Amino acid sequence: MQGIGRAAVVAAEQLALAGSALKDRALGAAATALRADSRAILAANAEDMRDAQAAALSAALLDRLKLDERRIEAMARGLEDIMALVDPIGGVIAAWTRPNGLRISRVRVPLGVIGIIYESRPNVTADAGALCLKSGNAAILRGGSESRRSSAAIHACLVRGLQEAGLPASAIQLVPTADRAAVGEMLGGMQAYIDVLVPRGGKSLVARVQAEARVPVIGHLEGNCHVYVDRDSDLSMARNITLNAKMRRTGICGAAETLLVDRACASTHLGPLVSDLLAAGCEVRGDERVQAVDARVKPATEADWSTEYLDAIIAVRVVEGVDEAIAHIAQYGSSHTDAIVTASESTAERFLARVDSAIVLHNASTQFADGGEFGMGAEIGISTDRFHARGPVGVEQLTSYKYCVRGSGQTRP
Repeated sequence: MQGIGRAAVVAAEQLALAGSALKDRALGAAATALRADSRAILAANAEDMRDAQAAALSAALLDRLKLDERRIEAMARGLEDIMALVDPIGGVIAAWTRPNGLRISRVRVPLGVIGIIYESRPNVTADAGALCLKSGNAAILRGGSESRRSSAAIHACLVRGLQEAGLPASAIQLVPTADRAAVGEMLGGMQAYIDVLVPRGGKSLVARVQAEARVPVIGHLEGNCHVYVDRDSDLSMARNITLNAKMRRTGICGAAETLLVDRACASTHLGPLVSDLLAAGCEVRGDERVQAVDARVKPATEADWSTEYLDAIIAVRVVEGVDEAIAHIAQYGSSHTDAIVTASESTAERFLARVDSAIVLHNASTQFADGGEFGMGAEIGISTDRFHARGPVGVEQLTSYKYCVRGSGQTRP
């Protein structure tokens, strides 16, 4: 691990000076390699899936782990989308001239070496490696043991891209062991090499990283996301958004976990919303008003309001308007992603202004909480932090800045 760290530092120094053309060439070549090696990647993933099924991993984790031709193509397109982004390094964020003639500019620079610790999702290998490369950072990737073969096959494509561009292969390194001690070493023994850690996985992993890391961390604990259906909402729109927000993919952090319905429209909206969810195979847990709509609704407990299910389960509550919805989200939410469905612009603006989450949506599904959907090409994760980066962590969020001051002989009196 120490050798990996030393190699990453050397690579980071080279990447910080690499031009856009070299980085983009590496990304393009890696995308080509992903497509060319799709059969090998799928074969590796099939072995990982067999082991995961034998270990009785949950349906949500299996969905995150599984690759197919469509998902491999999405990874390749993601690399090409990142390649097409403007290179942030060297960009001038702001510039001004002082009365004494000093010209000051704030310029984007890489963070350095970024350690990414993740579970299940092998596509994170491609996304994280590519985002770090584009932003001039070296990456040390530690994937979960359940995806080790898939991640290794994807990583090999990234390395080929780096080599084709003449960049150091150590710019994107994959920790070659599933031993948990490697995680401990990244958290507490590599502060001389790693500048930032990014955990992407379950609550226990992120909590451990945030508790034990000796370097700054960009991460989120969980995605307890809400959809609030307001009295002024269009029923058809509310049904479409709610069903998509919950059921499109239940195992992602942007999936809705709680539905809040305004009492003023409960008589017309609540029944169809609950029926849609039940018909789609979603378990509904609700308060007394929700239970009265359908006998299949199970009673919600206090714990349900703060639970990230990552499964086909949703908690449903009737609230007294937008202010009670905002209060509920403030009490139980995780500051990740929350949505309002309403035709009232004033109500929507009240919700957007007062809900303190990284992503707040009006008349759109919470499943848009994704860097690719934001035009960032991809993301390392959705940050619920308030310092440095918040929301989708893409290329710009993986940079810092420095001040360049240009003078003509000035001295300070």
